[in-house]
Amino acid sequence: MGRMKEIFIGEGDRYNYSQMCLLNNPFSRGEKQKVNFYSVDEKIPIFLTLIMGLQHAFSMVGGLITVPFVIFKFSVCFACVELQQYAIAAALITSGLCTLIQLSKFPIPGSEKYFGRQLFVGSGVLSVMGTSFTFLPIFEIAIRQMTASGIDGRTAYGKMLGTSMLCGLLELGFSVMPLKYIKRIFPPMVTAITVILIGVALIGTGMKYWGGGAVCADMVWKEHSQVTDQNLTFPPPFPTCEAGEVQLGYGSRELIGLGFSVMVFLVFIELFGSVFMKNCNVIIALLFGYLIAGVTDYEGSDYVDTSKISDAKAITFLWVETFPLGLYGPAVIPLLIAYLVTTVETVGDISAVFEVSGISMDSQSFNESLQGGLTSDSICSIISGLFTSMPNTTFSQNNGVIALTKCASRRAGYGAAFWLVLMGVFSKISGIITSIPDCVIGGMTIFLFANVLVSGIALSATLDLHSRRVKFIMALSLAIGVGVTVWPFAFQDMRGSSYTANFWRCSECSDTMKGLRNGASIFLSTGYCVGTVVAMFLNAILPEDGGVVMYDETKKLSEEESNESEDGAAAPLDEYDSDKKDIEYQKNEISA
Repeated sequence: MGRMKEIFIGEGDRYNYSQMCLLNNPFSRGEKQKVNFYSVDEKIPIFLTLIMGLQHAFSMVGGLITVPFVIFKFSVCFACVELQQYAIAAALITSGLCTLIQLSKFPIPGSEKYFGRQLFVGSGVLSVMGTSFTFLPIFEIAIRQMTASGIDGRTAYGKMLGTSMLCGLLELGFSVMPLKYIKRIFPPMVTAITVILIGVALIGTGMKYWGGGAVCADMVWKEHSQVTDQNLTFPPPFPTCEAGEVQLGYGSRELIGLGFSVMVFLVFIELFGSVFMKNCNVIIALLFGYLIAGVTDYEGSDYVDTSKISDAKAITFLWVETFPLGLYGPAVIPLLIAYLVTTVETVGDISAVFEVSGISMDSQSFNESLQGGLTSDSICSIISGLFTSMPNTTFSQNNGVIALTKCASRRAGYGAAFWLVLMGVFSKISGIITSIPDCVIGGMTIFLFANVLVSGIALSATLDLHSRRVKFIMALSLAIGVGVTVWPFAFQDMRGSSYTANFWRCSECSDTMKGLRNGASIFLSTGYCVGTVVAMFLNAILPEDGGVVMYDETKKLSEEESNESEDGAAAPLDEYDSDKKDIEYQKNEISA
């Protein structure tokens, strides 16, 4: 009996469940409670595995559901609720399966013979996988271009899956490169600029949802493909947004208020929440906003459409819905840049896992985990396409879960994978998610996306911001990247048409020229793509600073030169005499 208890719930002070769930008193002046740390290979009990895994899964769900939900609702098929529910379920299942690969560390047979060293698949540490935000802007723009050209949304999505699978081979090539070359190609400055630009782009997307939905916002700015009339100067200034049975204008205070309730509860959790609640703050705050929307109404109309839940299938799995795989040439270059970005992110994420797990990064184990993590990233991005899901890469927010819970055991990762697959299979969960009003989703995503921006700012804080070279590269890269993100219509038509923008008019071009034009449009309209390329180019051509010579150093050099001229050789200055001369010199300067 004692053995069973040890396996399932553990014994002793190392497994204190009360401190994990006890609410926090932010005004207490007493001694803070200490927590236990669980190392990477520690065999924590099954119950703790499931609890810790649930925290990781909850911290991921907010980010996992956002990307497929946004792509399918606002780009692929706005009215296809079942398709949106399937996309969310597929993303959850794929994330769980890819996490299992990343947690493992399989040696690749024969790699020593061909590469001179043993290669692995998987990092072997608590690093989880999920659908990356990095690919969201590219998928949005590319699918919009294809649908504007007459290609239906499902086919357009299939083409993007096939293209992303092909481009995923680039990261596989990086995974076998020595670490020193990767660091040389992607220095911290380039990484910081890239992450900042991704955060800026995503925050703009989150604001669209908060005001009532991306479709409404796009109609306001004449960007959505429904606005195709060449003679139409302005669309209706405040298009109607749907929130369940409620129809209100974009930016209505009722919709803004529902989204704001999510932010209010985020602050409450940060003040009073337990460790468990803080780790799951995004999903808990989202559920709170959903609850507020469910118990309130607008003139008798409900904000939540419960039919989406009742109509959802009880169980689903991969390949219930399929998409014809293909290639979309214009998206190749932007996707290659996106994989460059995810390579940088994976290096940073795995490094962060080692840091919060208390493992030295100056070891062979770190190099092996980094190589295995990049290989797993590439393989998972490729098989994600076969699973009808967008590319999967490492999730950085889970490093915060490790830091807060002090649990770095891989078993927690296996628990997270179990919960993710379970949530994906039971598609009623997807039905609940699709019934959440867009404004509530916006209140959650704008906070989630802002964390990406904050991560980029934190990376930039490690740079020498007093260096003229660093400031110049960051200023020019961010000027172009943020400028394009805020106003991409310098390279795109504000209407849905893909070929009428003044930058490159191509309405009568051949299919080949249209493909080239679309590729240039996607690249130039995606802020982090063009900003990253500018940063990499400037970093490669601009020489390092020569340093700054201070006033006292200049004067001492001149004194040493005068001593050399008088004595014929360099004579060391007496420290006291030197200081005395400094004071006399400064007095003369002041009196003058």
